[in-house]
Amino acid sequence: MPVVNFHLVEGLTTPEQDERLLLGACRLYADVLRAPMERVRAFITPHRASQFAVAGELVAHNGLHAPYFDFIVLDGRPLDERHRLLAGFTDLLVDTLGVRRDLVRGSCRRIEPQDWAIGGEPASALRKDEVEARARAAAS
Repeated sequence: MPVVNFHLVEGLTTPEQDERLLLGACRLYADVLRAPMERVRAFITPHRASQFAVAGELVAHNGLHAPYFDFIVLDGRPLDERHRLLAGFTDLLVDTLGVRRDLVRGSCRRIEPQDWAIGGEPASALRKDEVEARARAAAS
């Protein structure tokens, strides 16, 4: 389930930075959620500077690299885990790309287990025991 997508301006990162960002994101996700690495996905979606606006101007004109990220977790994940991921992905962008922290934005999308497919099957069925265990832990 763990999926993160970084929206970056094309040409403002090196292949080495991209690799560090993606692999660091996978490690962070697996650590925070205690999820097996084989479940983790990380992507970079590049955008042309002429198609990315920051502070009311195109990045092609102001040169501001202001990454945006969004990630998905199954509903029921504790707030502290979601906050650790928000902070961790921000730290990763700042440390890896050298971008200004105040320009980084991110969001967490919680998905109901019945609305997430794994190999065509709903997570509510395939991950039933895990989902129920998280629900019990949240209730205690």
